[in-house]
Order: sequence, then structure tokens, then C-alpha cells
Amino acid sequence: MLHYKADLRTLAFVFLYFVFAALPWFLWDTLTTPQIVLLVAINCFFSFSCAVIIHNTVHKPIFKSRGLNKVMQIALCFTYGHPVSAYVPGHNFSHHKYTQKSKDAIRTSKMRFKLNILNQLLFLPTMAGDILSSELRFAKKMRTENPSWFRQYVIEFALVIGVTIVLFIINWKCALLFFVLPHYYAAWGIVGTNYFQHDGCDEDHEYNHSRNFSSPFLNWFLFNNGFHGAHHARPSLHWSLLPAYHEKEIRPYIHPNLDRDSLIPYLIEAHIYPAKRLDYLGNEIVLPPAGEEEDWVAEIRTEAHKADMAGAA
Repeated sequence: MLHYKADLRTLAFVFLYFVFAALPWFLWDTLTTPQIVLLVAINCFFSFSCAVIIHNTVHKPIFKSRGLNKVMQIALCFTYGHPVSAYVPGHNFSHHKYTQKSKDAIRTSKMRFKLNILNQLLFLPTMAGDILSSELRFAKKMRTENPSWFRQYVIEFALVIGVTIVLFIINWKCALLFFVLPHYYAAWGIVGTNYFQHDGCDEDHEYNHSRNFSSPFLNWFLFNNGFHGAHHARPSLHWSLLPAYHEKEIRPYIHPNLDRDSLIPYLIEAHIYPAKRLDYLGNEIVLPPAGEEEDWVAEIRTEAHKADMAGAA
């Protein structure tokens, strides 16, 4: 059923997400404040983990069966609070194709706060408008050019909105704490990874375009998302194969400053102390002039990109 046995871990994490997402609804009347805080934190973690899983599945589907992949895609929508189909175009066609260029909707050069920690913390709110605008323009284009993708997108959107409304009617406090908040955290986390993975890198270099974090502990929980250079080099490579690819094809050629071990020390260094926005060579980043968003949607040719648009389906 599975392309790779490693995705048993993927399925286990998705299962645990739904367990912890459902648990508070049954225990709501007995939960103490510390228990609520703990369960919110657990839900945020598993929702973010599922966002990483979504990122992986839009590049490499989990199951051999197309039908099972469609079911999985629907299920993942409820772990993220947004249509999984919408993740495909902006990520595959904008970010991967035009990394850090003017047609990359989430390029880090848009962030211009003097305090670097604000660039990290506010990355999602700053990018959200452009991401949503691109998504809606892409959906409008696909309505006539790729009706099957558009139908899937509409179904996912309707189901997520419908379930959200029902949950708020049943218990708005529980819905807010254990449905909306974890999903926002997941979106904030998965979009925000783009900042520390690419800011200050060299988008024109064959290897130095991404910052990598090889900690086994981090990568076990985040499905090797730390090996970002390998992912950009081979987007369709299954996540379980990224460490070996990084070791053989990335590490010998990448600048050592972009081959980090642990994420936490880097975040402290970049955002707390000394908290300077530097490129990977240690120089202060000089941002290009702020320009208007360039439209990548108009360049999409449906037939040429149909395989990429399939995503998890």
C-alpha cells in the first residue's frame, strides 16, 4: 500500500493528531486550565507536524493507490485547516521554481523589520495576503483549464469551512482552542520555516541556496525537513532518503555555514543574540529595492504542469 515503509511514521503522526484533536471535546467539562494549556501545546505540535507531512505528500504521495491518496488528502485538510490542494501551486510553482526571486511569493526579502526576530515572527502575517491572492488567481485559472483540480479544491474548501462552522456551533471555545489555534500555529510554522531556511543564502548558487539542519532528533520529528537543500535539489525524493542524499550530494559542496547541526542555536544567534541579519558569509544583508509582486500564475501551462498539480492526489 505504501511507497515507503517510513510512512508508517507519517500515518502514526496523523493518527495521533486526530486523537489529541478529539480528546478535549470529550473531556471539556473536566479539564483544568493547566490541562487545557498542555493539550493546546500538543495539538499545535501535531498540527505543525501534519503541515510538514502535507509539504512532503504534495511532492511524493504516500500510497500506491490514487484513491487512498485522495482520502489522505481530505484527511490532511482537517489537520491544517485549509485545502491541501492550495498548497501545491504556491509551493511547487512559485517557491520552488523561483526561489527567492521576484516571482517567489514567500521570498524573505519582503521582510524589512530592523529587529530580525520580527522578520521571523511576522513572516506569515506579512506573506498571507500575497499567498491568498496567488491561490485565488490560480484557482480561477484552473476552473477552466483544469476542472478536476478545481473540483478537488472546492470540495476540500467546502469541507473545511463546513466542519469549522459545525464545531463552533457545538462548542466555540473548544473549536477556537483545539481547531483554529493549532491550525494557525501550523501555518505560521510551515511558512515561517522559509525565513530561516533561505534568508541570507545565495539563490543563484547551485548548493548555497538553502540553510540545512542535520540534527537527528529534530529531523525524526519533522520528517527530515531540515535537509532543505536536498529537498530543493530533488523535490520528488521521498523524505526518508534526504539524509543520504544530503551526505553524498550536498554536504561536500555546500558552504559549512549553511550546513548546521541544530536549529535552536541558529535561531538564538539570528534572533536573540547577537540578532544581526547576516548572510551565510557573515556580511550584513543588503536588501534589494522593494518591488511589486510579479505574477507567476499567468505562466502556468496546465498540460505541462499537470503532474506537479496532482499533489497528494
